[in-house]
Amino acid sequence: MRIITVGQNDAGQRLDKFLSKAVKGLPTSMMYKYIRTKKIKVNRKRAEQNQMLVCGDEIQLFIREEFFDSPEKDDGALTRIRPKLDIVYEDENIMLLNKRPGVLVHEDTAAAENTLIMHIKAYLCQNGEYDPIQEQSFAPALCNRIDRNTGGIVIAAKNAEALRVMNEKIRNNELTKRYLCLVHGTPSPKKAMLRAFLRKDSAKNLVEVRDKEFKGSKEIITGYTVLESFNGTSLCEIELVTGRTHQIRAHMAHIGHALVGDGKYGVNREEKKDGYKYQALYAYSLTFEKAEKENALSYLEGKVFRVDRDKIWFLN
Repeated sequence: MRIITVGQNDAGQRLDKFLSKAVKGLPTSMMYKYIRTKKIKVNRKRAEQNQMLVCGDEIQLFIREEFFDSPEKDDGALTRIRPKLDIVYEDENIMLLNKRPGVLVHEDTAAAENTLIMHIKAYLCQNGEYDPIQEQSFAPALCNRIDRNTGGIVIAAKNAEALRVMNEKIRNNELTKRYLCLVHGTPSPKKAMLRAFLRKDSAKNLVEVRDKEFKGSKEIITGYTVLESFNGTSLCEIELVTGRTHQIRAHMAHIGHALVGDGKYGVNREEKKDGYKYQALYAYSLTFEKAEKENALSYLEGKVFRVDRDKIWFLN
């Protein structure tokens, strides 16, 4: 038998969700069977798969030792990696990182270690803020994503409570994100709130935008302000009211002002010759709006974080 004590970063989860992360060698079907047959208990009492765990709970597991084997727990990568991070802001709960265009946020089959999240974990591990051996179910996590070829502010949670609160703030639209982009031509009027409908084609990794609702589409709302115009292009600030896949790129192209460097929704053959490897888009500003209720991140309310202008590649 083994006993697992639920820690602060483990609390607030369903029993089955916790076990799927804490005992990775245990097949899901057997986990549910063992809960049913009382081979897995909580505080020495019969447990339910959807039981919510609290800090200090003891989980008794009357199962074979082989299920606890987890060779992926630590392969040395977090001590081997030399973190390369551009930190916009950091405290004991969260980090705000300036992700450069071209950097993956999560791993794929080609780049398991050279990703933003792995560099964040390595940084926290080497600073003594994260120990993958001691953690049973939590790992530092990104709260928002940015396309590989887009740059800007990405939020990382250092603990489970911060992750829960950040996810809630995102769901409740308590964060205001603003982008800078360089578009062809000069949008008219100089300031507008655009409304349209977007449908995603996952197979082609493309979206379609139309003015009127159509089958499978969702409403999109995109606000823009033209800041300055030069050499047939305009620098615009964008506010996303909705956050759909490729929304800014597709919506601006839909009104006839595709982003410079965007080969998916514009034509960038000539722009590549001028050095535009990526679409000229940057998530440069993040504001923490007031939440309805007090939470672990209330101290951030009203604060605005921005990427320095000299770090936005297409402005230099």
